[in-house]
Amino acid sequence: MTNLKLIVYARYFVILWFLGGGLGHFVATDFFVGITPAWVPNAREVVWISGVFELAGAVGLMLPRFRVAAGWGLLLLTLAVSPANIQMAMNPEMFPDFPPILLYLRLLVQLFLLACIVWGAGLFNRGEAK
Repeated sequence: MTNLKLIVYARYFVILWFLGGGLGHFVATDFFVGITPAWVPNAREVVWISGVFELAGAVGLMLPRFRVAAGWGLLLLTLAVSPANIQMAMNPEMFPDFPPILLYLRLLVQLFLLACIVWGAGLFNRGEAK
């Protein structure tokens, strides 16, 4: 498989991830509010705003003109929501509906997602794919 195909697959993965996640912020708002760390003010509004950013980032990745900017935005957004994922892994008793192993795997998936964002958006691209 060529690098170009892998880049495109990484991009599609990121687009689907953030389209689904962004919609989830509106369909399952209470779930996302429930995993938001207590120190975050106005959790419901933050969930909605991050959902809008996720959707905008996914659309931006589809448009070559905005791809790199969208990639940087999604990279920063993913890092910004990391405290929620870390909180879940460190406090599995707060999330009894999820086996603890899934909470740790979620952190690994987040690392994979960050790599796919960098690669699929061409953040450090040397001309492989635009």
